[in-house]
Order: sequence, then structure tokens, then C-alpha cells
Amino acid sequence: MKSTEITAIILAAGRSSRMGDFKPLLRIDDKPVLKRVISIFPEAGIKDVRVIVGYRYSELLVQIEECDVAWIRNDRWEQGMFSSVKAGVATIEDTVKGFLVMPVDIPLVEATTIIRLVEVFEQSEKLVCYPNFLGRRGHPPLISTQYRQEILQWENSGGLAGFLKQKQADSIDVDVEDEGILLDMDTPEDYRRLIKRHGLRRFKSSGD
Repeated sequence: MKSTEITAIILAAGRSSRMGDFKPLLRIDDKPVLKRVISIFPEAGIKDVRVIVGYRYSELLVQIEECDVAWIRNDRWEQGMFSSVKAGVATIEDTVKGFLVMPVDIPLVEATTIIRLVEVFEQSEKLVCYPNFLGRRGHPPLISTQYRQEILQWENSGGLAGFLKQKQADSIDVDVEDEGILLDMDTPEDYRRLIKRHGLRRFKSSGD
């Protein structure tokens, strides 16, 4: 499957109210979180990256333009994350076979995980591929564009997770050696824990 047939949608439109600070501009390894998340996809061969912005969007455009990726403004960001999912999905062309949905607050996913998801998506004929670490599903799911119109029309509870829950028969779990798929940063405590885990992972890798 060509990399041009897969799109990455990064959700970065929210207010970060539980964090207190603006999550996309917090730093890991002296790099803004948003830039770090963007970089995962080109490293995995995904060139079509689209960032959904809303709250304080003008501050993010500097980072996005430096990364040379697309951005989409979601004027309905206050309605919740699913409004940003829809804003991204609405822009997907017919030539796209599938799309990854990545919240900006899950910044430690490895490029090898994305590569593996795309491989299974191509080989399995399933319409949703979830990364799975030790029996737990994480982000980002890789979703077939066949579901584009259904997602755009979905008005029931649960947002994207609620929609995908009804598609279990068309889904597959992809085992990965990447705890980063589970590590989000909703609160200051989460952020500190994530930074610590990242430091431990780097130390372990450098000693291998």
C-alpha cells in the first residue's frame, strides 16, 4: 500500500482544561508535543498529515507550518473531540484508503507501530486496526475510509469510540511492543509520569 493512501489526523483543537497548560505546546526533549506527534508519521512513511486546530489555533500554526503539514480549523471545537474527528474526516479524498486518528496528548507512539498497523490493514482486509500492548488497545486506530460517511453522520453517544464499538466484527487488534500507545497526558500528574517513563525508555534503549 502506498503511503499516499493513508492519512494521519492529529486532534489538537481542545482547551486542555484538565492540564492547566496548553498540551500541544508542552515540551518533550525540548520539542513541542505537537511537533513530536507530527514527526511520528513521516518517519513511518505517512506523508499526508492533517492537524485539526481550534482553541489558540494561531499559536499552533507556527509549529505546523515549520513541519510543512496541512491544518484544518474546527470552529466547533467546544463541542468536543468528535467534532474534530468529523472536521478531519470531512476532508478525506476518495483516493485515501484509511486514516489514523491521533490525539495530540499521546506523544510517545513509535513510528514502528504505525508501520505495523499499515501492514496489517493491507493484509487483513479488516476495516479497523487497533494497536494493542499487553492486551490493552491504544492509539491511533487505523480506520478504513469506507466508514467516512457513517462517521460524519454519527450522532449517537460515545463519539468515535461509540461508533467503532459497533464495528467490532470488522476490527482487528495488532500486537505491538509499544507502551506509548497507552500513555496520554490529561493532567499535570500524567505529564510528569509520561516524562519519567520516556526518560526510562530512552535509557533502556541506549543501553541495549
